[in-house]
Amino acid sequence: MTDYFAHESAYIDPDVHIGSGTKIWHFTHIQSGASIGKNCVFGQNVNVGNNVQIGDFCKVQNNVSIYEGVILEDYVFCGPSMVFTNVLNPRCKFPQRGTEHYVETTVGEGASLGANCTIVCGNQIGKHAFVGAGAVVTKGVPDYALVLGSPARIVGWVSEAGERLYFDLEGRAICPKTEMEYRLEGDAVKKMRES
Repeated sequence: MTDYFAHESAYIDPDVHIGSGTKIWHFTHIQSGASIGKNCVFGQNVNVGNNVQIGDFCKVQNNVSIYEGVILEDYVFCGPSMVFTNVLNPRCKFPQRGTEHYVETTVGEGASLGANCTIVCGNQIGKHAFVGAGAVVTKGVPDYALVLGSPARIVGWVSEAGERLYFDLEGRAICPKTEMEYRLEGDAVKKMRES
């Protein structure tokens, strides 16, 4: 008996790990070797590739494919129809199949990937970063960064709770939702303490 829910139309291959409380909805396919944490939610028509690693409390919206080489840490949000890649130079005439060809991408804890964004493989997404809808990520995204556009560029910073941070002249900002303090030091943001 399983302690997760899978809709009758979902297909789950052998040799997968699915944590307790996870929900897998219509027409979703979980492939062999995948490891999924607890209390995750997978919407309609999601594909989780071979050997993919997904942490706890992740939410993957409809029409997302998570290919081998992608790692989602805890609390990652994948918006509807967002795209991962795992090969840098795809060519049908010269196929590149198998783990040795895939370029790893890690999405840090608490990051949000907006609807229809694209994450080019090999670019790491920092903890609590926010990739806006439709953005195309072609280079790494730092912790707490808000990136928009194609190619994606940093346009601001967000708190762990996803609130926009506005820094004073001393480089200090307070999250309006949690009252946690953040510091901007050069091109990096760090969470300090509750105020």
